[in-house]
Amino acid sequence: MRAPGFWFLPPQRRDLRALLLAPLGRLYAAATARRLRRGDEGAYRASVPVICIGNLNVGGVGKTPTVMALVQRLAARGLTAHVVTRGHGGRLQGPVRVDDRRHSAAETGDEPRLLAAFGPVWVAKDRAAGVRAAEAAGARIILLDDGFQNPSVAKDLSLVVVDAEQGFGNGLCLPAGPLREPVETGLARADAVLSIGPAGAQAGFRGLWGGALGSLPHLTARLAPLDTGMDWRGARVLAFAGIGNPAKFFDTLRAEGAELVRAEALDDHQPLSQALLARLEAEAFALDAQLVTTEKDAARLPPAFRPRVLTLVVRLEFDAPEALDHLLAPLLPPMPPSVPPQA
Repeated sequence: MRAPGFWFLPPQRRDLRALLLAPLGRLYAAATARRLRRGDEGAYRASVPVICIGNLNVGGVGKTPTVMALVQRLAARGLTAHVVTRGHGGRLQGPVRVDDRRHSAAETGDEPRLLAAFGPVWVAKDRAAGVRAAEAAGARIILLDDGFQNPSVAKDLSLVVVDAEQGFGNGLCLPAGPLREPVETGLARADAVLSIGPAGAQAGFRGLWGGALGSLPHLTARLAPLDTGMDWRGARVLAFAGIGNPAKFFDTLRAEGAELVRAEALDDHQPLSQALLARLEAEAFALDAQLVTTEKDAARLPPAFRPRVLTLVVRLEFDAPEALDHLLAPLLPPMPPSVPPQA
């Protein structure tokens, strides 16, 4: 389902629908708080550091690119991070290590298959079981993807990710707004906030939500296309995307110079059926356009169809990478001293 627009009106402009649903939102928040209190008592404490990448909002905010960036940042320190994820949209219960050659997106979900290109990924509906499996496989550090409201695993560091443009929406919990729990409640458990978006959106986010962040470390980053050698300037494309915010993908294509002759916004994680793909291919042919999609959607394409679709690859770029390193430092072994080159 697509998120209703009134969820993302600023708190001072909440409309009647949000106000009428607000009592249900308070009940939702109370249920989340009760579940967290009960679960914390039996949380599994891993023998290695566990870093949680989570959010307060439902839907996509940029967690997957954040996990990718953290895996690569840790790899630069000589650490292979294991990712433990629920595998949204997949049918496997796990814990099972994702094998791109053996598993389909229908089994694991699209994001785990995408992340598996960067390092070991475990799908586990039971997060604690997934963490144990990663430990048994020799993990020295674990990234818990989207587990901020899951109390079954103790976290050593919790990073709350937010879309700078959308912020925390109208500040209300489901179904009155986009939040899983109130902002002040969630941020009280967080160690840092990462807002993702361009400079203008970042300024707006700080203006609206800076007070709620208080003294909490605030990292900023943006998504930027990866240079794959593809020149998008003047390319006629029919773009489709089933991510949290398809409009951002379409805007990125336009910014790269592509001529977007049609944009098909799908629901997040929507299955790419043969009928849907056949329709999109026929429309692209009629418009003399090339099909293009996101990395996450490409992970759900049938293998035989993938060569017919181009992928726009984006990566997360931190505005101050040293701030991230400072945040991670207490959990990591010290870097070995550099050896000066011999004369």
